[in-house]
Amino acid sequence: MSQLQNPDSQLTAVKWRFPSVHPEGRKFTLIAGFLALIGFQGPDVFGWLLVGLTIWVAAFFRDPVRTTPADPKLIVAPADGLVTMIKRVPAPLELAGEGGLSGEFTRVSIFMSVFDVHINRSPIAGTVRRIAYVPGKFLNADLDKASEDNERQHFLVEREDGVAIGFTQIAGLVARRIMSFVKEGDRVEAGERIGLIRFGSRVDVFLPAGTGSQVLLGQRTIAGETILGELGSDPQRGGVSQ
Repeated sequence: MSQLQNPDSQLTAVKWRFPSVHPEGRKFTLIAGFLALIGFQGPDVFGWLLVGLTIWVAAFFRDPVRTTPADPKLIVAPADGLVTMIKRVPAPLELAGEGGLSGEFTRVSIFMSVFDVHINRSPIAGTVRRIAYVPGKFLNADLDKASEDNERQHFLVEREDGVAIGFTQIAGLVARRIMSFVKEGDRVEAGERIGLIRFGSRVDVFLPAGTGSQVLLGQRTIAGETILGELGSDPQRGGVSQ
């Protein structure tokens, strides 16, 4: 259950808790665990290798609690991962047209390795106006052309004031399933879980004109918490990798 926190409240500490495994991953964890039991019928090394696989599968589908800032101007990261590209681009064809996006956008690309949390979250609060699935290839998600060639799923979420933000789940080399937890017409909150990609992939976010990226190339993002941008603000920050 989400909790709205008041900065003037008496809440002074939050206890760490072990992340749960998302329901989508529980069957895979059970399968891996069953194989581990079978593995111990032979040389122990096989059993222990499969135990390691079981732990990795459970970790891959981990679903930690995230605390999202309650400010409607903020655009939060939809994925955990590494910021690999920040580029000016037109709107994807699947999100353009009547009732969709138009003009140029700052595309922030977040690459998720197989060790990152793969639950994706909505960058803003609003209504899901469009979901467009596009079959395609499974190229390295780090490549720029993956935005146009790979299997992908586009989302368009519109705020109450009409401002819309587009973002895209993109399959990678080992990703073979893009999932959506929402449908067109659903109301979502900023930071709400909207989908999942198995296993390793990328998420692109399209910041509208006048809104610049507040993250830098090489930074890591936390879904639902890291602020990618503030509507109408372009800080034009620079940084140093060290």
